[in-house]
Amino acid sequence: MSAAATTPVGTAATYLLLLLAAALCIFPFLYMLSLSLQSDADIFSGLPILVPETLQFTNYVDIWQKAPFARFVLNSIIVAGGITLLHLIFDPLAGYVFAKLEFPGKRVLFVAVLSTLMIPFFIRMIPLYVLTARMGWLDTYQGLIVPFAMSAYGIFLMRQFIRPIPSELIDAARIDGCSEIGIYWRIVLPQVKPALATLALLTFVFQWNEFLWPLVVVSSTEMRPITTGLTLFNQEFFTQWNMTATGGVILFVPSLVLFLFTQRTFVRSVMLAGMK
Repeated sequence: MSAAATTPVGTAATYLLLLLAAALCIFPFLYMLSLSLQSDADIFSGLPILVPETLQFTNYVDIWQKAPFARFVLNSIIVAGGITLLHLIFDPLAGYVFAKLEFPGKRVLFVAVLSTLMIPFFIRMIPLYVLTARMGWLDTYQGLIVPFAMSAYGIFLMRQFIRPIPSELIDAARIDGCSEIGIYWRIVLPQVKPALATLALLTFVFQWNEFLWPLVVVSSTEMRPITTGLTLFNQEFFTQWNMTATGGVILFVPSLVLFLFTQRTFVRSVMLAGMK
């Protein structure tokens, strides 16, 4: 650290910059929270209101009555939870294969998997939609879940955490008669729990907030997740911003709760990744 940063002026300037950055990050959420507590009169007054005179907590009750919001929440839980569960099943398994097993074409196949990260989803979306439509999965849970059952990033993440596991430990288990599935379940998975928690957190948050794919494959109201369900409050001539903001706050809560439960393992996995 430079000498200038250790002086009182340098320390004060550092904290000031950090506070400014934190304020810029937090302000949009605080304004969304303010909108969720405003009445229709406040919303359409034409003036930005940061602190409403009367807090409309009834918005958090009305939103369940003005739209099938409970169904939207259930759909989001099923889709995001199902995709996260599939990632926790398939990504570590594929990562183990690429990290510890040898077979012809292994490196070529791994490079091919990683190369999919460079293809924008907008390009993959068209053939993916055609395939989903031909399988009859439009407007279904399987159409929302199965196309995202695995990810190249998840496979790469798990491979990087599995590689440092001593191969001698795995060879000793093979000599003792343990099967590959047994080695994977009893030796590998217990040592990569921080990576699994990180994978679960990142996958759930991303899929919980996914908007484009449900917008493309879902046509009925009852199959919408929260992200597309909130569009019901966007009318032709006006938008119910207070209801939309209320739904946004509710949308944010599960991600926050999941992060609070996994923050220790998440931070630990970041630290372990930095030491490799």
